[in-house]
Amino acid sequence: MHKVSNRVRSLLSGKSGITAAIQTFVVKVLVIAINMGTGIITARVLGSEGRGELAAVILWPQFLAYALTLGVPQSLLYNLKRYPEEKSELFSTALVLSFILGLVASGVGIICMPLWLSQYSPDIVRAAQWFMLASPLSLMSMVFAASFEARDEFTFSNQIRYFIPLSTLVFLLLLLAFDVDNPITFGMAYVLPSVPVGIWMFTRLWSRYQFSMQNMYAASKRLLDYGIKAYGIDLIGSLSGKIGQALVVGMLTATSMGLYTVAISLSRVLNTFEEAINIVLLPKASARPLPEIILLTGRAVRASTFLTLLCVIPLLLLGPFFLTLLYGEDFAPATAVFRILLVEVLISGTTWMLAKSFMAAGRPGVVTVLQGIGLSITVPMMLLLIPRYGLIGAGLALLISTSVRFVLVLVSYPLVLKIAPPNLLITLDDVQYIRRSIAKRDQS
Repeated sequence: MHKVSNRVRSLLSGKSGITAAIQTFVVKVLVIAINMGTGIITARVLGSEGRGELAAVILWPQFLAYALTLGVPQSLLYNLKRYPEEKSELFSTALVLSFILGLVASGVGIICMPLWLSQYSPDIVRAAQWFMLASPLSLMSMVFAASFEARDEFTFSNQIRYFIPLSTLVFLLLLLAFDVDNPITFGMAYVLPSVPVGIWMFTRLWSRYQFSMQNMYAASKRLLDYGIKAYGIDLIGSLSGKIGQALVVGMLTATSMGLYTVAISLSRVLNTFEEAINIVLLPKASARPLPEIILLTGRAVRASTFLTLLCVIPLLLLGPFFLTLLYGEDFAPATAVFRILLVEVLISGTTWMLAKSFMAAGRPGVVTVLQGIGLSITVPMMLLLIPRYGLIGAGLALLISTSVRFVLVLVSYPLVLKIAPPNLLITLDDVQYIRRSIAKRDQS
């Protein structure tokens, strides 16, 4: 075990271990600052109703794309690590699969949008249909990101993460300079920057992987074999993050949608620690011996949960102040659901971090089923609670579902992996280790 611990220590303190996690965290903070800027602009210019219409327009392309991944991005990352000699075939096949699945997502959205947005104006519905054409690019971008991370190219991957929201912010400022302030045009600022970035990513990856149409059947089988098993985790991640917004869009007014969007966006700021560590954790842990995976996961989940908790406690008290300060008095009614979502985001971040052990160990299928049970609670709970309690009902439904998934993931460790789950309480050794790693990084 001591040898395993030393090996994990070297993995995390290497160039793309702790350094990559710190770099990713810094980028996430930058992205949060930029996103808050765009959120403040859209909320103050459009108001709660207009912000809800904007959310309705831009929600579906990404939501449906994420819902139809079939686990291809996660599978590509895992298989590139395990079969690096097949990188050209795997990358090319994943790209083709993601494009086809994106077209399916676009078709479903275009056909169903009038039904899903029946209480919105015809202009909003028509705009949402047009925006569905962005779904293939959303899916391919996930494949691009997985391809970079499989090569430990976290620096470039991080550059992309802040370039897109930065472009959106600049686009919005230009629109305001020309006195353009309608939800549909604002929606273009969120979608159009992905086009040149997608081309940029594809061009850069071309020289690294080389597009190849050979052995696509075998590569498809390999990708889908792991991907279908992992698909539930992708799907749950997408649905758990967006199902509330999707149902609020269909069941409540545009004003309520605007309040919910602001509350969930601000609460998701706390995903920063978990996402920064998670981006590095799976590429580092994939296809390694189980003891190494558990040690990597344990140290990562303790650090991220502790840091998130430090932020949750003051925000529970100061939530109303931040909502009105940042977005205006119109958004004060979002306070109650915001507090519920703060607790939910703490539990969900820990849950997804723990789930990465199963992904890295090549055992995503069982945990997908178990987490799917938790997700299956979300929709009926929302259908039950939203009509009765409005926005608070949406928040409670997410909290209940997330809590069930958390318990099921913990139980899955001894049942599936035959090993106890990592300790979730941060230790003095964890703190000292992180300090030593940062000190080494500063000296290098």
